[in-house]
Amino acid sequence: MLTPYPPGIPAVLPGERINAPVMEYLRSGVAAGMVVPDAADSTLDSVRVFVED
Repeated sequence: MLTPYPPGIPAVLPGERINAPVMEYLRSGVAAGMVVPDAADSTLDSVRVFVED
């Protein structure tokens, strides 16, 4: 789950597909000082995904 703070509302839930507008929201927020504590890479320069067969 990716929960940016502020506002503290989840932007991506487990199992949800991450699309370009969501990544732009998160990355622009991080650039403005928002924190995404749940991300494996808090800078959001890279995204770790799980692919299930």
